[in-house]
Amino acid sequence: MSDKATHPADTPLYPIREVSRLTGVNSVTLRAWERRYGLIRPQRTPKGHRLYAREDIDRIERILQWLNRGVPVSQVRDLLEQPDSVEAPPPAAGDWESQRRQLIAAVEAFDQPRLEALFNQALALYPVATCIEELWQPVVRELEEGWDDHLGAVLQRRTLEAFLRTRIGTRLYHANQVARGPMLLIVSLPDDPGPLWVLLVALAASDQGYRVQLFDTPLPFTELPLAVERFHASALLLVSGQAEKADLVRRQLPRLAEQLAVPLALCGPVARIREAELDPTRVEVLGDDLPQAMARLQPLTQDA
Repeated sequence: MSDKATHPADTPLYPIREVSRLTGVNSVTLRAWERRYGLIRPQRTPKGHRLYAREDIDRIERILQWLNRGVPVSQVRDLLEQPDSVEAPPPAAGDWESQRRQLIAAVEAFDQPRLEALFNQALALYPVATCIEELWQPVVRELEEGWDDHLGAVLQRRTLEAFLRTRIGTRLYHANQVARGPMLLIVSLPDDPGPLWVLLVALAASDQGYRVQLFDTPLPFTELPLAVERFHASALLLVSGQAEKADLVRRQLPRLAEQLAVPLALCGPVARIREAELDPTRVEVLGDDLPQAMARLQPLTQDA
């Protein structure tokens, strides 16, 4: 594709909002791909509004394919110009490991400006699902493994929780204003030590077009059916980074699932740890890979 896009006069053109809806790539990321890396070159209206042709949309989908194979965004342009048979570089060519190390270092150093810059940069250049899968899930897992009882561990956790609660909460607020998907009620389970996983689940769900009602602290199980009813939820997602107590998993969750008129789903590390125990119940186990969990959730809410 040349640096200056030209299209026949009768080619259908799409505004950036429609392209974002069709591809799942938000408008901020599309603009960054254009300005910083020259990956796409939409036409402009006399007032400067971007218009994308079908071939631009096809190109965006090819960009996503390369990103999902671990290629850094800075290397994608050269690959787009190659024949379709060109293979992606090995995963080691990607920059995700470097970003993970930088993010962990920022958390451990309580470096709020650096944390802010890394958060914004990743979400500006990559789709949300890719950021969660390649950056935030691995970072949270590694941090939690190291947060035993050493001095400063609790402070690190609470600092990161406060940061993500503010940033993700803001994104949820604005996304809920325009989302038209089913409403999800997302709630932490009692033994979850903090809201890191439930915040990531909420971010992943919002990215898929769901409206999200988030409770990042536990609710009494007796009030969950009422919450589902009052918020007109199409599904209830319960989240935890811990195994949770055996009685809750084996008795309370199945009993709650029987009481609800909507699906009850389990997400996060608890879903991986306890999957076998919930196999014969009505509890839907989505796993702890959050993009995959959202794919498993979709058929449960498609008729909502």
